[in-house]
Amino acid sequence: MQRSRVIIFIVTALASAIVLSGCEQNQQANAPAKQPTPVGVIKLTSQPLTLTKELPGRVTASQVAQIRPQVNGIVQTRLFTEGAEVKKGQALYQIDPATFEAQIATSKAAITKAQANIANAKAKSDRYSDLLKIKAVSQQDFDEADANYKSAQADLLTAQAQLKTAQININYSKVSSPISGQIGKSTVTAGALVSANQATALATVTQLDPIYIDLTQSSSELTRLKKAIANGDLDRDLTAQSKVELKMEDGSVYPHKGTLKFSEVTVDPSTGSVTLRAEFPNPEKLLLPGMYVRAVIVEGVKTDAILVPQRGVSRNSKGEPTAMVVSKNNTVEARVLKTDRTIGSNWLVTSGLNDGDQVIVEGLQKIAPGASVNAVPAESIAKIQ
Repeated sequence: MQRSRVIIFIVTALASAIVLSGCEQNQQANAPAKQPTPVGVIKLTSQPLTLTKELPGRVTASQVAQIRPQVNGIVQTRLFTEGAEVKKGQALYQIDPATFEAQIATSKAAITKAQANIANAKAKSDRYSDLLKIKAVSQQDFDEADANYKSAQADLLTAQAQLKTAQININYSKVSSPISGQIGKSTVTAGALVSANQATALATVTQLDPIYIDLTQSSSELTRLKKAIANGDLDRDLTAQSKVELKMEDGSVYPHKGTLKFSEVTVDPSTGSVTLRAEFPNPEKLLLPGMYVRAVIVEGVKTDAILVPQRGVSRNSKGEPTAMVVSKNNTVEARVLKTDRTIGSNWLVTSGLNDGDQVIVEGLQKIAPGASVNAVPAESIAKIQ
């Protein structure tokens, strides 16, 4: 009796298992096929792009003149206000001119005396010339008279040169500015004794408008840029490349654009960099010598640039940049990229992607290479989900 009950229980369990298995098969057969995963894509389009580079630089005055006396004497008056703007040729100091005035008077007297000696010597030379013809004087007497005449002429030239020197010195007694600019503090006061070409400057005049910016660029970057232009990867735009934009220390943009003047032809061995000089107008005197700034220069124009949003680029286990692309059969394909730099929120890609490729930028966490996807414009994926 008990054995028959066991047999009945086993038969019942097998029947239930068969029934459940059939139900599962029917449910699987009736289940809908898995749908492709929707992903947001951006279709790439090549475009001309002006490439720029930000370089560090220091502000340098366009002209600096150290004011030094060219004659000896006592400073009578300072003729400027410290820190003020001065003009080229403006008098800055007056050195006591009394000594030079006396030299001028002495030179003028010497000229007068020389002129009188010339007249006397010429008359004697002329008389001896006539007497020599009739043998009334010797040849030696005539030669001496002619030499005295020529010596008197030389004395006149010497006196005239001395007068010119005295006039130059009296002009130098008024110390003038050789350039226009802003003058600093004075190192001497009235009553100070100064000497010609002394080591200490009386003051310094600095021209601030226009002003120079000395930029530094690594030699490796410069070489890469020259190669890119030579290979045709970049086109030169001479008009744009001569313009420079400046960023101030606080991050603001300087209101005036500058002009790139020249680039050094030698590399600094201590830094491995090359110096470029740009000139900027500085009417408001916002730029002062020694300030640190950053300048944006134009490297060239890339006619077929490919820009990819940064959110669509990731890194593989090797650290290489990669992007997921929708292939022609609507499956995911992984691409290894080569990037040059960031442009705003995009990567500039030099290889790995082509014009017309569809790069996945939304839904990346739901896919893997080879997965079937439904590509839609990136801004439309939210509606689908």
